[in-house]
Amino acid sequence: MIRLRHKMLISGLRIADQLFLVVTAIAVFYFRPDMKVAQQFAGSHDPQLDMANLVGFALLGMGWIAIFNYCLRYRGDRFVAMRIQIHDGLKATTLSTFWFLAISALFSFETLSTLNLFIFWWATSVLVVVSRILLRMTLMVGRRSGYNYRYLLIVGTNPRARGTVARIEASPELGYKIVGFIAEEDDEERDSLATGEYPIVGVLSDLRKVLENKQVDEIMVCLPVEARVSDITRIVRDAQELGLVVRILPDFGEGFPMDKMHLEEFGSEFVITLFREQMLLQLLLKRIADIIISIIVLIATLPITVVVGIIIKLTSKGPIFFGQKRFGMNKRPFTLYKFRSMVADAEELKAALAMKNEMDGPAFKIKDDPRITKIGKSIRKMSIDELPQLINVLRGEMSLVGPRPPLPDEVEKYEWLFRKRLSIKPGLTCIWQVSGRNNVSFEEWMEMDRQYVENWSLGLDAKILLKTIPTVLLAKGAS
Repeated sequence: MIRLRHKMLISGLRIADQLFLVVTAIAVFYFRPDMKVAQQFAGSHDPQLDMANLVGFALLGMGWIAIFNYCLRYRGDRFVAMRIQIHDGLKATTLSTFWFLAISALFSFETLSTLNLFIFWWATSVLVVVSRILLRMTLMVGRRSGYNYRYLLIVGTNPRARGTVARIEASPELGYKIVGFIAEEDDEERDSLATGEYPIVGVLSDLRKVLENKQVDEIMVCLPVEARVSDITRIVRDAQELGLVVRILPDFGEGFPMDKMHLEEFGSEFVITLFREQMLLQLLLKRIADIIISIIVLIATLPITVVVGIIIKLTSKGPIFFGQKRFGMNKRPFTLYKFRSMVADAEELKAALAMKNEMDGPAFKIKDDPRITKIGKSIRKMSIDELPQLINVLRGEMSLVGPRPPLPDEVEKYEWLFRKRLSIKPGLTCIWQVSGRNNVSFEEWMEMDRQYVENWSLGLDAKILLKTIPTVLLAKGAS
């Protein structure tokens, strides 16, 4: 009976949402004086619909159904916050408005003005939001009065379980009646673990007997996952056999990043995803900025590129550009390009100079490196040698801002925590670049990169870019 009421409620909500859209669309079409269609039908009481319009209306309706099913999901979850329902509802009405515009333009339903679309969006949004608020208020009143409640069995007697019961007690609008606790172990002290008026009705080993003898609609599992995987699996199986709802409030241990957990569907199975990037819009804007700024700078510095290339070719043997294997995001290898500022066989000479390295850690730097050419010293001081890396940025191998791309042999010597800097695209400039470069220790450099990765934002990128300009012009820390 409970499931039937739930299905009826969800079905009624689906139908109501589509009626809101259809009725509002009809009102916009027929009652707005600035609509051409209103003028068209003003002198005719028997408008005819051709096949194309019928197809358009069918696509419009199917699109609205798909959009609302995708955005709202229509699940009667008691733990869903009102703000999430409102957010999802507004997202659905906004997408439906754009779909309305697209279909109208495609099938020539007559031009929709901006005012018409705004009225449609505003009216449907108000109806959807108000319907959710009224439904939530109705359910809250009913549940507070003792109707539409569910019997809930708590599995676990740990502090997490007791805290969950306290929160449920403080929220009678959820509509739960606590049956009691299921203890993890059968011992004499377990009775002292329960709180309030709810008893411990059994232990994990006799869960089936408890379910046979008690009224239970749902089971809330509050167990440490690492130690109780097999028990949780058995609880889920027993509940499935009885047709009971199971809610798992997992305790993965202190420090587990629950806020970064995401549940995805893969065919008929579910996948738990951790640490998935959430700032997709910001990353898109970052990529757009990389492309636009790189193109502008490449065009603006084209005369410098030509002059520097000619001087390099005339003053030393070897190619104008120097390509070197570096590691990008998640150790993706790529060829980094620079103006050649050293002698042609600089890589072969590096081993002989290893004892003169002035940087601690795996990085290699010498202040007066004998391999650097005369023109090379000048272009390195102004960071002109790094201009060709804008090609790497355009190709998507690098970004304007990010940790500097390391050499493969440097990465092999990294400590475990240093490797976090490889989790994002490397960049032309970073916090290290604007904080003294060679005057900073290797560990400080790695810590700066870690802070950048963990606190990344478009604002931070803009701040670093602005600081890079005087750093480059004044040649601070360059060699």
